[in-house]
Amino acid sequence: MKSFCIPTKVSLGGVLSTALGLWFTLASLAAAHEVLPAIGDLSVVDGQVRVDISANLESFVADIDLDGLDDTGAAPQAAAYDELRALSPDELSARFIVYWPQMAAAITLQADGVDLPMTLGNVSVPAVGDTDVVRASTFTFTAPLPDGAQSLIAGWEARFGVLVLRQMGVDAPYDGYLDSGALSDPINIAGGNQASGWQTFVNYVPVGFDHIVPKGLDHILFVLGLFFLAARIRPLIWQVSAFTLAHTITLALAALGYVNVPGSIVEPLIAASIVYVAVENIFAKGLNPWRPLGIFGFGLLHGLGFASVLAEFGLPESAFVPALIGFNIGVEVGQLFVITAMFLCVWQAIRVDRGRNEVMQATALYGVLLLATGALCFLSWPRLSALLEMSPLVFIIPLAAIFFLCLLTVSLHDQLHAYRRIVAVPASVAIAIVGAYWFVERVFF
Repeated sequence: MKSFCIPTKVSLGGVLSTALGLWFTLASLAAAHEVLPAIGDLSVVDGQVRVDISANLESFVADIDLDGLDDTGAAPQAAAYDELRALSPDELSARFIVYWPQMAAAITLQADGVDLPMTLGNVSVPAVGDTDVVRASTFTFTAPLPDGAQSLIAGWEARFGVLVLRQMGVDAPYDGYLDSGALSDPINIAGGNQASGWQTFVNYVPVGFDHIVPKGLDHILFVLGLFFLAARIRPLIWQVSAFTLAHTITLALAALGYVNVPGSIVEPLIAASIVYVAVENIFAKGLNPWRPLGIFGFGLLHGLGFASVLAEFGLPESAFVPALIGFNIGVEVGQLFVITAMFLCVWQAIRVDRGRNEVMQATALYGVLLLATGALCFLSWPRLSALLEMSPLVFIIPLAAIFFLCLLTVSLHDQLHAYRRIVAVPASVAIAIVGAYWFVERVFF
C-alpha cells in the first residue's frame, strides 16, 4: 500500500502565501469594536422602583440582536446603526422614545412575581463624537412598587445583550452580570443579597476566561506568538511566567485606580506587541536573554487592556479582591487553554520533525483533522456562531491553515527544521501582519 505524500516540489513560498492569505482573513473579520454591556442601577425611592441604564441606544433603535455579537459592524442592521451614530442628541432621544414601547415589552420587572408597569423617564444622549467609538447614553424608567412587596426580579431579552445590574441605596446590595436573557435572582428590596466573596470569585472566573476565549483575539495572537518561538516547554514557561506576572500587576493597579492610561494609547501598543514577538520568532531560533524582559513590558500593556474590560462594568466594591482574583484566574485559564489547544494541534508534526517514526499516523491524523474542520463548520455553523459569539471563520480558517501546514511538515519531514520552517515561521509572519493591520487601524482609523 502506498502512503499518501504531498509532492516535495511544493515551495515554502507557496505555503507561506497560503498561510498569510488565510491568516490575513482573520484580520478583516476580527477588526471590530467590542459590544459593551449595559449597566443598570436599580433603586427604590418613595414607593417607586427606578432603573437608570447606561447603554448604546443606537444598537437598540437599530434593532440589532446583541446576543453573542462582538461587532455591531457585522450585524445586518450595520448601515442603520451607522446612521444613528451620526444623529444629534435630540434626534436620537426622539428615536429612542418612539422605540421604547417595543423595548419595554421585552424587559422584565417584577415585584413578588407580579409584573410592574414601566414608564420611561429621562433620556440623555451625549454629543456626536468619534462615530467609530461607542456612544454611551443613559435612560431611566420607573414603576410603582406595590405595598408590602419584598423582592424584585429584573432582566431583559437576550437580544439587548449583557446587562450588569447593580442595586443602589441599601446595605449588602445585589450585583449581577446577566447575559443571554438571564433574569436576576430575587432581589431583596431592603438589601442583603450581596454575594459572598467565594460566590463573587466563582462568578468572575468565566468573565475573565470569556475575554480571552473567544473575545480576546489580540491577546490570543500574542500568546500564540509566545508559543511559536520554539517547540520547547522551558522557553514557553519563561515567557508565560513573565507575561502573567506583568499583566497581573497592571491589572490590579488599574482596577484599584492607581494607573489610568487611555485606550487610544494602550490598544495600538498591544497590537505593536503582537508584531514584535511574531517578528522576533522569525529571526530567533530560541529564547534570548532579553526576550522575557520585553514580554514583561508588553504584559504590563496587556494588563491595562484587561483592566479596560473590567472598567466597562466595574467590580463590586464589597468583594473587590475576590472579583479581581477570579477575573485574573479566568484570564490565565484562557491563556493556558489557547496554548494547550495549539500544542495539541501541532504535537504530531513536532514529534515527526524530531525523528519519531510516526509519519503514516501523523499524515492520516492531519488529513482527518482537515476534513473534520470543514465538516464541523458546515454542519454546526449556527451553534458555533452562538458559542464563539462571532463568525466561526475567525477560528476555522487559521485552524485549517495550521493543520495544512502540519500535514506539509509531516510530508517533508526529511528536511532540516521542517516544523520551524513550514509551521512556526509562516504562522509568526501571519500573526505579525495581523498585528500590524490592527496597529494601523487603531492609530489612524
